[in-house]
Amino acid sequence: MKKPNILFLMTDQQRWDALGCAAGWVRTPNLDRIAAEGVRFSYCVTTTPICIPARVTLATGRYPHNNAVWKNIEYTLPPDAPTWMRAVRDAGYRTSVFGKTHLHPHEGDLREREDLLHAWGLDDVDEIGGPRASATVMSHMTAMWEAKGLLEAYREDYRERFANKPHVARASTLPLADYADVYIGQRAKRYLAEYRRDEPWCCWVSFGGPHEPWDAPEPYASMYDPADMPPPVPRPRDDHPRPRGWLDYYMERGTPRFDPGDQAAMRANYAGNVTLIDDQIGEILAVIEARGELDNTVIAFTSDHGEMNGDWDLIYKMNFLDGALRVPLIVRTPETAAGAGGWVNDSPAENSDVGPTLAELAGAELNHRQFAKSLAPALAQRDTRHREDAVSEFRQEFALTDGKWKLATNREGEAYLLFDLREDPAETRNLAGSAEHRDIADAMRLRLFERIAATQLEAPSEDAAEWTPKVG
Repeated sequence: MKKPNILFLMTDQQRWDALGCAAGWVRTPNLDRIAAEGVRFSYCVTTTPICIPARVTLATGRYPHNNAVWKNIEYTLPPDAPTWMRAVRDAGYRTSVFGKTHLHPHEGDLREREDLLHAWGLDDVDEIGGPRASATVMSHMTAMWEAKGLLEAYREDYRERFANKPHVARASTLPLADYADVYIGQRAKRYLAEYRRDEPWCCWVSFGGPHEPWDAPEPYASMYDPADMPPPVPRPRDDHPRPRGWLDYYMERGTPRFDPGDQAAMRANYAGNVTLIDDQIGEILAVIEARGELDNTVIAFTSDHGEMNGDWDLIYKMNFLDGALRVPLIVRTPETAAGAGGWVNDSPAENSDVGPTLAELAGAELNHRQFAKSLAPALAQRDTRHREDAVSEFRQEFALTDGKWKLATNREGEAYLLFDLREDPAETRNLAGSAEHRDIADAMRLRLFERIAATQLEAPSEDAAEWTPKVG
């Protein structure tokens, strides 16, 4: 049989619950359709809750403790780095990317670095920076904004936001047709409509939204009533002593000053951006269907990390709470669409598992040591448990969750977050440091350290320093 085409849909900063079929507070009929024809992995976590490390891990299948990319730093993925994209290309696919990769610094002119993306395994490229970076970097998109006289107003809007209230929710200065997520959707749509090559295609559509700022354009900016948005999870107070970690520092230094109604307005604008992206996905699906190829197309969807959106009185990401940690994950194959799908797998998954999944479904070989795990067995068998637990890493801290318990350790290896997710799914009581739960914390720490020990590179490169946590 002819190899399936591959459509990899990715968003930036989309929470796990910002999906119609997951929680219901945002409308995503096209993603819901993909889930109904595939398998939705309801407990997927990001391997690291910040952009660059998450994307490096997704590309290579290697954790931050393998590649030493622990936070957003000036980092360029080496041209010869092993990636699932190159493996798919080597298997006979014509590969493409439209949107954000963030696998190299967002500075200067992105068009001058297309050879780097080719080296990673991407043949046809139209790369943009993220929403913030697009105020400074040049790309095909920002050059178009400049030619239309839109770029300076965009820059001024960003300067004002971050000088006054970074979390303000108001419509973009850009017209809907020129908004970044529309640009990406339309470029991918045109590419697929005009595709005439003999090779099967693998198209990565990497939207920059719903990443902050909260600037969905009209009519999406006013599509949702703030009063209808789910309330944020309140920040709990500690009721016993415990070790401290990055989240404590972040809450002390990074808690914004909310005015009444800010969190609801943020969530409504965010929901509008998610629906905008879903509409673009719908147009892409319509093109594939018109080509007669939808029945032979693999579709995967995930995000790099979540967005707190007011939970615990926080915005952005950079922590191990569910708002930042959990992301959507859906995989749809020709087989699942033909009747073998439409169900939910609730075992743990990591978003980097997309890479080896797409490689396996493309008939490609990943010949490098990596630690992401193909979801293909869980697509073929309904009761398959994909992982026993999932790991996330940030700033030399680690988190482990099995869907029942979640533990996070600080740089000294001490447990400073512990949640009983069955009794407290909203994470409103931190049990770390509790004498009553010491055995649970110790058992989870042991599992975590065993996972880290089992995922070391045999021969790390010079710029891929290994990391072993202190056991305290």
